Amino acid sequence: MAEIVNLRTARKQAARKAARAKGDENAAKSGRSRAERDLERARAEKAARDFEAHRRGESD
Repeated sequence: MAEIVNLRTARKQAARKAARAKGDENAAKSGRSRAERDLERARAEKAARDFEAHRRGESD
């Protein structure tokens, strides 16, 4: 006996699967995730702040 399938649900699942595959493909193409980019930016900003904090004052 065949299994009954809701076609609307099957279409939505297929669309989700296709969107996930396209997103994974784009992520692999672009390299890093957003979290990795944000972490790298935060580390660079902290390094710049630390560098500026060690500067000596202007001497006249």
